[in-house]
Amino acid sequence: MSDRFKIRRALLSVSDKEGLVEYAQRLASHGVELVSTGGTARTLKEAGLEVADVADLTGFPEMMDGRVKTLHPAVHGGLLYRRDLESHIKDAERHGIQPIDLVYINLYPFESTVVSGADFDTCIENIDIGGPAMLRAAAKNGHSVAVCTDADDVASVLAEMDNQDGEVSSAHARKLAAKTYARTAAYDAAISGWYAQQLEETAPDWIGFGGHLAQALRYGENPHQAAAFYRTGEKRAGVATARQVQGKELSYNNINDTDAAYELIGELGDETPAVAIIKHANPCGVAMGETPVAAYREALACDSTSAFGGIVALNRLLDEETAEEITKIFTEVVIAPGADQGALAVFEKKKNLRLLLTSGLPDPAAKGRFVKAVAGGLLVQDRDFGRVEKDDLRVVTERAPSEKELEDMLFAWRVAKHVKSNTIVYAKDGATVGIGAGQMSRVDSARIAARKAEDAAEAAGWDEPRTKGCVAASDAFFPFPDGLLQAASAGATAVIQPGGSIRDDKVIEAANEAGLAMVFTGMRHFRH
Repeated sequence: MSDRFKIRRALLSVSDKEGLVEYAQRLASHGVELVSTGGTARTLKEAGLEVADVADLTGFPEMMDGRVKTLHPAVHGGLLYRRDLESHIKDAERHGIQPIDLVYINLYPFESTVVSGADFDTCIENIDIGGPAMLRAAAKNGHSVAVCTDADDVASVLAEMDNQDGEVSSAHARKLAAKTYARTAAYDAAISGWYAQQLEETAPDWIGFGGHLAQALRYGENPHQAAAFYRTGEKRAGVATARQVQGKELSYNNINDTDAAYELIGELGDETPAVAIIKHANPCGVAMGETPVAAYREALACDSTSAFGGIVALNRLLDEETAEEITKIFTEVVIAPGADQGALAVFEKKKNLRLLLTSGLPDPAAKGRFVKAVAGGLLVQDRDFGRVEKDDLRVVTERAPSEKELEDMLFAWRVAKHVKSNTIVYAKDGATVGIGAGQMSRVDSARIAARKAEDAAEAAGWDEPRTKGCVAASDAFFPFPDGLLQAASAGATAVIQPGGSIRDDKVIEAANEAGLAMVFTGMRHFRH
């Protein structure tokens, strides 16, 4: 079998026609016969190119509003028959089947149609049938058919044809074939996932996931791990859809941490300026304030040591004053809905600082899927879209919380949702004052959060840590009174927690004895 083959006939059928005429002209310049369908054929003919309609090959017209046009042996035989097998060659000659050496098909825009919010019937009509069938057929014969799913593929084939007298290497064609199967798999995954949503199936018998390469990363969490970043097409403001204005290329850890930061800031909405500072996917400080710079200063005060080299997320336009404040310490990434010219000018002086701007904030109540790989399988669950409001809280202690305590409780609760379990968050005046994350014991989390507050007070020269008079949030119930009493000893006056322990009565009793106000949410927020 030859390691190269000549491109003599090409089938072009695309929904996105950008660059189509130029590519077709270059193919024609190599003496390639062009075959096409529907709107693609019309575009090429209008450009003065000689094009054969697929109907001329099949002997059948397009029918059923274009649903049926390429599903025919004259097309699939031309793609599938092996040029090195005598029996295949004889069958092709007997039935008048001509070889097709190149296919360029970009599929009906199903994914973007779904993202646009189109209705059910419109989405159905944007499911391509003939396109994936032809792509898969061509890819199966990948040693002798060049199959292209996007403009980059066509460009790479044409470049090789230009340098090799109209020929393409089988090695190149096989790479395109592999890419093609990945593309059709992602396409089918998008369709099956959408259909499952329409049917409200939470656990379909089969599940698929797909994405398009956004960035090949230098490495993963560690230098010995290969990694890449893919976009799924979900219409959600965040790191995957943001525009990088400046700075070095994002790393795996940058992307992971920035996602955590922006999801947290989305939890706080945009009514009041808010800032979150993230390190290793955990917040080291979160605050709301009258201005973005005030919120940043309060967030930084929670743990200025850990904030070094962290990620900063804002829920408001980044302004010059806030940008000046952020650049006083080393920061890896800043993500915000927008930035003014003054802020951009400040950041331009910090060439390595990555600035990402988004189209808005992520909706914390929007549903989506979260996938985690385990050995031999995948864990799939809904994104944690659970929220509680003031009316959802149940006061379980003799003392009810004040309005100010309630406000801080809800703030602390929303932050705790985005901290690794076990979680204790101390908050006061709309700012975190101590965060304990990811401990095996909830008591240890409470202790660490208190110690963080003590360290912050010492660094700032305060007389006492800001946990005095704070509220405490626990992402899951207190199994024993000890964690609650640790929070009280740190200075908490009110506690918000899910409740649901078999020892709730003991915990409530301890809260009453300590003079604490406590509310149950009825909802937990484990984050592993």
